[in-house]
Amino acid sequence: MNEEEVGTSVKLYKVAFDLPEDIAHWARASAERLWVEKTDRKLEVRVRNTPFYVKGVAFGDLVKVKPDGERRELVFDEFVSESGHSTVRVIIKDPDSIGLVNDLLRGLECSWEIDSSELLWAIDVPPQIDYRSLRLSLLDLNSKGKIGIEEGAIASEHRSMIELTDSE
Repeated sequence: MNEEEVGTSVKLYKVAFDLPEDIAHWARASAERLWVEKTDRKLEVRVRNTPFYVKGVAFGDLVKVKPDGERRELVFDEFVSESGHSTVRVIIKDPDSIGLVNDLLRGLECSWEIDSSELLWAIDVPPQIDYRSLRLSLLDLNSKGKIGIEEGAIASEHRSMIELTDSE
């Protein structure tokens, strides 16, 4: 859960997001279950944590779900709208880089979750963050072999920051 959720009484539920076969093999799971909260619309929910494996979804995004009677759970049906948040994943390749990544994210006021291996980080990049700066710093660490990165879901505002950099 994102830091802004701490201490609130929002009721959260889990929704299954089925993973493509190549990702499911790597994740060792057929689905990733994300926390969501209900909205005023039937079967529409707001994502309340940052995914480790699901692509195209970020913290705060609105998605539609459908019941799966056979599995006895709600499953992702379709994307509705973005929240302005982006999802970036980092794989730590050099343990000495953990402090660098931690300091970078704290300095930009991003939040993140770390998987049980402590090597895979799911980073939430809020709308107000200068994504261009964060991305350049992560790409630098990547080029030095310290981390691997994947942009899981980049919000339109953050994409426009990248396009500005690419066209300069």
